[in-house]
Amino acid sequence: MPGRSLTALRVAITAFFALDGFIFAGWVVRIPDIKHQTHASAGALGLALLGVSAGAVLTMTLTGRLCRRYGSHPVTVVCMVVLSLSVALPPLTHSAPALGAVLLLFGAGYGGVNVAFNSAAVDLVAASRRPIMPSFHAAFSLGGMVGAGLGGLVADDLSPTRHLLGLTVVGLLVTAVAGRTLLRCEPPQRPERTPAQAAEAGGGKRRGVVVVFGLVAMCTAYGEGAMADWGALHLQQDLAASAGTAAAGYACFALAMTIGRLTGTTLLARLGRARTVVAGGTVAVAGMLLGALAPSVWAALAGFAVTGLGLANLFPVAVDQAGALAGASGVALASTLGYGGMLLGPPAIGFMADWFSLPTALTSVAALAAVATVLGLATRHAFTDTASSG
Repeated sequence: MPGRSLTALRVAITAFFALDGFIFAGWVVRIPDIKHQTHASAGALGLALLGVSAGAVLTMTLTGRLCRRYGSHPVTVVCMVVLSLSVALPPLTHSAPALGAVLLLFGAGYGGVNVAFNSAAVDLVAASRRPIMPSFHAAFSLGGMVGAGLGGLVADDLSPTRHLLGLTVVGLLVTAVAGRTLLRCEPPQRPERTPAQAAEAGGGKRRGVVVVFGLVAMCTAYGEGAMADWGALHLQQDLAASAGTAAAGYACFALAMTIGRLTGTTLLARLGRARTVVAGGTVAVAGMLLGALAPSVWAALAGFAVTGLGLANLFPVAVDQAGALAGASGVALASTLGYGGMLLGPPAIGFMADWFSLPTALTSVAALAAVATVLGLATRHAFTDTASSG
């Protein structure tokens, strides 16, 4: 595929990553309004919100099969259309069960498009022979920050119905433009493997390594989910931070993660994928121990930022390597495990906080980052490293 076509394809896939983060964040900031509208208790809302995770996890494996049969590009477009349309449905519900039902559809679109565009990105990474996967995930993070910021700005002026319908319109317009490029371009052909590489990736060993990459993704996503749901409460409850300062906790984490992903391609080119995972996991361990156990707010904020930098590239690398080994099936498996970690993190932190304390519970993020580091060391020979190759 000519370089110009690869560039156009990269722009289109980046647009889908950014749109995914934008739509999801726009929905999240309206959850309090939807709770009020449906008159749901906290427990009923929690069960309804599980619909997003359940829909995503249930759809991911199926999406991997669809990508193998029809190709990742058309599946990406279809799933993004489903996601864009379904985000307008929650404001139309008036009970928690009805909300849970529409969130199943929303989660299905979200999970499906994540597998599909990650599969498309893995093919492009292989064809370009450059470690550009973090740049796509940086686009997701930036889209999320814009979506959350814009949602906060319009929350007082627009009803949830109008706001989320606006997200539908934006989603369909971007899909129409970027989708034309995806549908026009065949997925780039991956470079052929040498006989030694083919033997290395064969059979049950390949699946075992893909599972390990999925576990690395799970350890990372666990930390992201925990930070999103519990970081602000830790600052406010345990360190007596003001509400505004507490809200800055996740912002520091998310901004640092975005910066880490924007610089991830350069980092991967210099260190290689295996050493990036090991170094990132080690940095995240130190950062989360500081964030959880520091006696002052500012030290905790610094710890959250360091944690974001450390975790930034673990998920993109894990999904990239799973896809490189097993195609769309590998992406689906790694994504399912990863989002399972995001689903597991918040309730696990809550249970541990009840048993011990919230600071102690948050150290589990550091523990799982350490697990990701060990897994990276144990499978370092399975990584398709590109250090010093640009």
